[in-house]
Amino acid sequence: MIAMKQEDTIDFHIRRNWHKIMRIYNLEAAKQNATMPMAYALLNIDMEEGTPSTSLGPIMGMESRSLTRILKKMEEENVIKRVQDKNDKRITRIILTKKGKEKREQSRLAVIRFNQVIQSNLNESERKNFFQIMNKINDIIDTTPIFE
Repeated sequence: MIAMKQEDTIDFHIRRNWHKIMRIYNLEAAKQNATMPMAYALLNIDMEEGTPSTSLGPIMGMESRSLTRILKKMEEENVIKRVQDKNDKRITRIILTKKGKEKREQSRLAVIRFNQVIQSNLNESERKNFFQIMNKINDIIDTTPIFE
């Protein structure tokens, strides 16, 4: 068996940084009585047309049970409402309320600020390499059987 320190694994660094990012976003969202997943949902709801509830989970990479809890909380907070689609009555659309649009803008600005700070501390080559490596990892995961 190959011995490997966790610091030498790709997933350790991705997971560690993702948890730090989540903590930063959750602290910012808490100022608005929200959570990072709520803010992420707001950012993924179409501003004009709304988004079908069945489409939101896959967009966010979330299971429907978790998303249902988040949407219920968001509805209680009056940031979204659910409406039946005008053309297809089988579809329920998630629509942003006025309050939801305001919170969406706050979330959008937080994402912009986070990215400005991180990117301003990387040179162009580092940014390019980061995106290339992350895209390559994504492609490998999508196309290579890992545990077969």
